Amino acid sequence: MSAHALYVTAAYGISALAIASLIGWILFDQRARKREAAELEASGVRRRSERKAGTGA
Repeated sequence: MSAHALYVTAAYGISALAIASLIGWILFDQRARKREAAELEASGVRRRSERKAGTGA
């Protein structure tokens, strides 16, 4: 394997690892945000978008 092929292979490997890490981070964070939203809704906090029309708020 030439030095160029080794460099290209390493670059692809590092890029794939970085992309996989970002995808994992996003999925982990999504679960955490959904859990936080569920806890807030269970405690009575509601989203502003759920207010009824014409309430003046």
